[in-house]
Amino acid sequence: MKTSMRTLLLTASCLMLAGQALADEPRRPECIAPAAPGGGFDLTCKLAQSALVESKLLKSPMRVTYMPGGVGAVAYNAVVAQRPSEAGTITAFSSGSLLNLAQGKFGRFDENAVKWLAGVGTSYGALAVRKDSPFKTLDDLVKALKENPGKVVIGSGGTVGSQDWMQTALIARAAGIDPRELRYVAMEGGGELATALLGGHIQVASTDISDSVPHIESGDMRILAVFSEERLPGANVAEIPTAKEQGYDVVWPVIRGFYVGPKVSDEAYTWWKNSFDQLLASEDFAKLRESRELYPFAMTGDELDAYVKKQVAQYKELAQEFGLIQQ
Repeated sequence: MKTSMRTLLLTASCLMLAGQALADEPRRPECIAPAAPGGGFDLTCKLAQSALVESKLLKSPMRVTYMPGGVGAVAYNAVVAQRPSEAGTITAFSSGSLLNLAQGKFGRFDENAVKWLAGVGTSYGALAVRKDSPFKTLDDLVKALKENPGKVVIGSGGTVGSQDWMQTALIARAAGIDPRELRYVAMEGGGELATALLGGHIQVASTDISDSVPHIESGDMRILAVFSEERLPGANVAEIPTAKEQGYDVVWPVIRGFYVGPKVSDEAYTWWKNSFDQLLASEDFAKLRESRELYPFAMTGDELDAYVKKQVAQYKELAQEFGLIQQ
């Protein structure tokens, strides 16, 4: 009887300690944006930074740090190889990260190297020009590309095979243009793309809509097409035509979310997952996400892990179609 009581007390104590471990927020919380400030990764981290404090899930703001390089490759390798067990560190990813993983651009690490945590929203790809551009419609751009594909300078986040490259390659293919003849300038993230476009260093930016909204609001930038199924809601974007309605059947959602290192403890991972589950069920978070020009997408834990693995497999097939990787 004494043994049974002692066992019960020990079990209860363990459960209390486990509960406390799950309840404690991570120390020194940090979000790594794997690009220069001003782009989609920055936006994703700052969305989480604001939401976690406003919802009181974190007592003090999570700091945002920048680790540009390889459109996510440098950060991915750093987290996996050098910071695999940091419980307080989450890193932003996008569909572009998954596309690069599918092509082996993250080096020796693949999609199984991290713990996928939460998908918190989606944007959509877009083609942007300056307000004074001679290209008024997507057809105008396609016509110029058909006449001389090397004359139009297109900026994209990343090199050939990146997400931004893929968007224009799909448009080119739909128009009967060889994507390999297009003239690209590779850049690191949406902030650098916008600077180059507005400075006149490139003529077209292959970007995404959430990165572009501040420049649309200022009147400095015009969007030729957004790669969504239908027109997006919102005062700043409702008038932007889709590629589909202009006769080009190209849709490119840009999922945004977070992962943690492969050796982060189950307790810490569960704390982050539960926190994002609470956020994603909250109307306040939905409003905050909308203010960042992101649209609903909510997955965490095992569901997100399965989604990521499926997307990577599909991107491998697409990359093979364009001759980017061998079958």
